[in-house]
Amino acid sequence: MQLENSKTIGAQSETSIKRTNVRWLVVAMLFFMTLINYADRSSISLAGPQMAKDLGLSPVDMGIIFSAFGWAYVMFQLPGGWLLDKFGSRLIYSLSIFFWSLFTLMTGLAGFVSGATAVAFIFAMRFMVGTSEAPSFPANSRIVASWFPASERGTAAAIFNSAQYGSTVFFAPLMGWLAHTWGWHSVFTVLGLLGIAFLPLFRKIVKSPKEHPQVNEAEIDYISAGGALISLDESNATQKKPEGPKLRYLKQLLSSRMMLGTYLAQYCLNAIGFFFITWFPIYLVQEKNMSIMKAGMVAAIPAICGFLGGLLGGFFSDFLIKKGVSVSVARKIPIISGMMLCCVMVLCNYTDSETAVIAIMAMSFLGKGIGGMGWTINTDTAPREIAGLSGSMLNTFSNASSITTPIITGYILDITGSFHAVLWFVISHAVMVIFFYLFVVGKIQRLVLK
Repeated sequence: MQLENSKTIGAQSETSIKRTNVRWLVVAMLFFMTLINYADRSSISLAGPQMAKDLGLSPVDMGIIFSAFGWAYVMFQLPGGWLLDKFGSRLIYSLSIFFWSLFTLMTGLAGFVSGATAVAFIFAMRFMVGTSEAPSFPANSRIVASWFPASERGTAAAIFNSAQYGSTVFFAPLMGWLAHTWGWHSVFTVLGLLGIAFLPLFRKIVKSPKEHPQVNEAEIDYISAGGALISLDESNATQKKPEGPKLRYLKQLLSSRMMLGTYLAQYCLNAIGFFFITWFPIYLVQEKNMSIMKAGMVAAIPAICGFLGGLLGGFFSDFLIKKGVSVSVARKIPIISGMMLCCVMVLCNYTDSETAVIAIMAMSFLGKGIGGMGWTINTDTAPREIAGLSGSMLNTFSNASSITTPIITGYILDITGSFHAVLWFVISHAVMVIFFYLFVVGKIQRLVLK
């Protein structure tokens, strides 16, 4: 009898040891594609100074061009979320990658036209890039919700979310070199081709848990027991799919204090990030008199800190949960502390030292990375029936700031002639993130639809 029990325990131990870890390969692929995603959306910032000079564009003109992406990205969030819930993450994400890469590639053709035609063409291409990228982050969140137990979601979401900083680390020096050596249009050409080239690898690696050829039953059982929504994209002809966007669902999302507080906080959080991927290189060139190539290299330093901060926030939050801390407290501690650190950005107004500016920005974006846990919270709170739609609602609020931030920044610069007021404008959003999570969101838990 003892021998049989010993064999049983040994077999269970062996099964546990042989459990696959495909979920980490999947999130690594999400991270890599998000690197390219953010490189494509931020390419306009590195190309911007040379583009403005060649085309004679004012700060207001550049603010309007920067906003083109945001208009489309926001407009197509809810349709994108519905498509994800109806057709699954893999198909819609694949189409998203192909088209955002294609329109980025085509933006490079603006180098062969001039004047108002070039401005209109660039605006149109950036609008289409925004349209195509709309489902990408809701798809990331949806895939993490289906592959990861609650105790690992903070880390997983932090990995793909940190790609917004990693993109600058990996691609800003390349984009700066391309713009300096071959002209601004070459930035779009290279990035567009890169996204298309890696699409087949994405399709090979990213599948739903039950359909992935490399996952074993032990991993399926482990993630399912931990709360992963493993059947979210199951290709079953009898599975009931959403018939269309349902206003009653949207009403329930917006009437939830927890969800609305999260959405408003994400708007403010993204405003900080969007300043970084649009105006920050121009800030270094115009306010601190750096060359385009140097700005591309220097911008990587705060980005590295933001990248590390994003991972640190996720790891620490999951660590607290494993130690028995409630989800609410474990998520809010990194957010609030990170936003407090982010506010040091304003100190750049009081120094002319390039070294000091980069050090301050590095600390600020370390804080922004630590506090950037909106997508982690979405995986904790999104209703099971509309995980894609919920993510799209979060992204709608989030990227409304991608419309307002560049335009308001452009007008502040046009009126004041410096970035001093701009930095105060940016950190005011960090203060509001703290307010929403302290006084509005309340307890963090999965919303149950009625």
